[in-house]
Amino acid sequence: MGRNLQIDLFTRCNIPEYNGDMPVKSLSISYNTRGNADVIDITDQVAACIVESGLQNGIVTLFCPSSTSAFTTLEYEPGVVSDFRRLFDEIIPIDRPYAHHAAWNDYNGHSHIRSALLKPSLVIPFVDGHLTLGMWQQIVYLDFDIRARNRELVVQVMGE
Repeated sequence: MGRNLQIDLFTRCNIPEYNGDMPVKSLSISYNTRGNADVIDITDQVAACIVESGLQNGIVTLFCPSSTSAFTTLEYEPGVVSDFRRLFDEIIPIDRPYAHHAAWNDYNGHSHIRSALLKPSLVIPFVDGHLTLGMWQQIVYLDFDIRARNRELVVQVMGE
């Protein structure tokens, strides 16, 4: 019976059809990072982007145009940050011989692998102008490259 049952989710869940009028606001956040697994709490800056957008409900998408940095959420406190950095040192050590080193001679192969595990984007819903994060959850940006960088992060706010 389940295989033949077709459900129109839009009707059943009372989801209105998209009419093409949903605004998208593109913003950015700039940082000077220290590299080497620099972990930066960007929650307040993302919340400010939502306020600046003037939107009340929707999603915010973060993107870092970099192959050696990434986003995630975690409890941003010294113990968790230290444990997180140690985890990456254990599973993707800096001193391992990476094929990337031979190709480019820049010795940041570990940086590319670390960032690939986390990904360069993150999407978070917001309701009534506020991020829907848990009490102990912050948005963090991680720069795994081997040197300090000036990074410009893309923030797109979409909603109503």
